[in-house]
Amino acid sequence: MRRTGEVLTRFASEMAGKKTVRHGVPVGMMRPVCQAGPSMDFSFYLPCYSPDTSVSGQVMYGEMLEQARHAEDLGFKTLGIPEHHFINYLTHPNALMTAIKVASVTRRIPIITAVLVLPFYDMRKLAGEIAQADCLTDGRIQLGVGRGSFRYEFDRLGVSFEESREKFDDSLALLIRLLTDYDVAWDSKYYRFPPLTITPRPQQRPHPPIWIAALAPTAIYHSAKRGFHVQTTPLRDPFEAAKAQAEAFHKGAVEATAGGAAQRLSMLRMVYVTRDHKDTQEKLAIAHANHRRFVNVFTTPGQVERGAIVPIDVPETVEDMRNVLVLGTAEECIEKLNRYAATGIHDLLLNMSFGASHADVMAAMDRFVTKVAPFVGKA
Repeated sequence: MRRTGEVLTRFASEMAGKKTVRHGVPVGMMRPVCQAGPSMDFSFYLPCYSPDTSVSGQVMYGEMLEQARHAEDLGFKTLGIPEHHFINYLTHPNALMTAIKVASVTRRIPIITAVLVLPFYDMRKLAGEIAQADCLTDGRIQLGVGRGSFRYEFDRLGVSFEESREKFDDSLALLIRLLTDYDVAWDSKYYRFPPLTITPRPQQRPHPPIWIAALAPTAIYHSAKRGFHVQTTPLRDPFEAAKAQAEAFHKGAVEATAGGAAQRLSMLRMVYVTRDHKDTQEKLAIAHANHRRFVNVFTTPGQVERGAIVPIDVPETVEDMRNVLVLGTAEECIEKLNRYAATGIHDLLLNMSFGASHADVMAAMDRFVTKVAPFVGKA
């Protein structure tokens, strides 16, 4: 198994004689084989969080693409792309479209949707779009799918939030059939149609890898027990929540297969390596402002003005952000990440773009692979 955590341990020898650099880091580094310690890969999240709505979409997506290229150059395992609508929080109305563009400016890194909200789609149309994206990205697409979480979006799309679980289950079963089989007919509460075959067919057979997004340990357990990879996040909850999520996954995976060896758990977390104490305080304040917007749409019907989520008062403090997020100096991040690695998480999806400037995010990426990743799991 390969791990991003060791990407720079042989940096000098691997890059000897290679002059091409980007942001001070040589391009084209290879991940060495992981030989010891807990094995946790690191992936990079491309949220396009845009608190300043005066910044154009062209600039926002341009910076995102630069981060995607840099993440591949640094040896991150995969790239994650979310889906959201009508808000300036994770601004990807079409994650597959973004994935195709990202694939065009990178070389080989897998790209995972995180996640496609199945109740928003007609599976007949989505299946064809997934197959097309799989072909256009040369088989680099993986599918993170979920039921959705923001009532604000459901209400404005005219989709029942209360029926989202039932519709998701039906949609997932249909999507897999459409991607796998020919002449598929369906008769359910949500779909009724005669035989049809989507074209083109996906490049990956029988279909791109599928990840189920789940938050509650019970949902994680059942998803893993069904044999799926799982995407999760403890949101802004403390480490104990992440540990419970990981335990639920491993329990389900063991019951699904012999030891769950083929299944993977990906966990999204805000991670940011700061320069010093002053930088830590600045980034904690930015993370707290992000949290105030997130809580608005996650726990309420949503207060949004001209596409911008209104920050609301929350009980959590800036100091709470310090305690629950992996945000701080290199030494602080290593200490926290070792706890995550020990839970058996296979892949930690790093969200560094939670409001810091593009230049700051790029610099934090470099600090992560030079000062943090090589030392995680080495205790």
